[in-house]
Formats: sequence, C-alpha cells, structure tokens
Amino acid sequence: MPDLLTHALVLYVVLTVASWRIEWLTPSFVTVGMMGAMIPDLTKIKLVVPSHRVESVLGVPFDWFALHTLGGSLVSVLIGAVLVPSRYRTRVFSLLALGATSHLLLDALLINPSGYSYALFWPLTGYHPPTPGLYLSTDRWPALAAGALAALVRLHTRRLRADRGP
Repeated sequence: MPDLLTHALVLYVVLTVASWRIEWLTPSFVTVGMMGAMIPDLTKIKLVVPSHRVESVLGVPFDWFALHTLGGSLVSVLIGAVLVPSRYRTRVFSLLALGATSHLLLDALLINPSGYSYALFWPLTGYHPPTPGLYLSTDRWPALAAGALAALVRLHTRRLRADRGP
C-alpha cells in the first residue's frame, strides 16, 4: 500500500523539519502527526466490516467513506484529541488535524477519470474539486520520493543532534 506509506513519510518530513525550530515538537509528537496522516484511510475498515453490516446493526444509513472526508476526519481527530491528557490536547489536535489535512490534500491530486476529486469537503459542501491528476494511489514513485526525502531529513537531523552534543 504505497499510498499510506507516502502519507506517513510526507508528515515525517514536514514535522521533522519543523522540529528543527520548534522545541516542543519531539519525535513522539512527530509520530502523532504521522498517525493523523493515516486517519482518512480508516475507511479501509470496510474490508473487514462492510458498511452494510454496520448499517444493519445501527439501523441508520452508514458508510465508512465518510471518514475520508473533511467532516469524518475532523470527528476522528476530535476523538483522538480527547483520548490524551488535557495538557497535550491542543498539540495532539493540531498535529492530528495537520496529518489528516495533508492526507486529504494529497489525495485531491490523484488521477481520476472524471478529472474531479471526491466530495472532499463533505459535509460542508458536496463540491468535487478538479484534480490535476498527478499520480495513482498505486504508483510507487511517490512513496520512493517521499522515502528518499525522509532519509535525507533523518540524516540531517542526526547531524544537527550530534552537533548540539549530549
């Protein structure tokens, strides 16, 4: 699943570079941001528990795809933020939201036969924004590019830490 790996690596790069200037942005918080980048892909739960099963249990219309939209991701981010101690909630909320947003924005760049993305901003609007169609979710090159960039950032981060000393 090169798509999920790409999302995590992009956040690793962005947040690790930000951590060079932001003191509280420790590796643990970088990991939180990377987890946020995986939130929209919670829709993959449908492979194990189909939407129609949840719908029959709850008795209301249900679709896992809602998690892959702005509204569904926001609900997931809020749940994640509530699960941590109150002193970390703002940071965790911000990092999870950044991760989920980057995921949604990167997915808006996917090749789609119609030339339009999915209803990214649901429930605010059902608008399907046009997509530039840069890559497929199955393409390996975005994961390879993000991996190479992540390796460079990791090496530079190690050098910075070595220069600072113990």
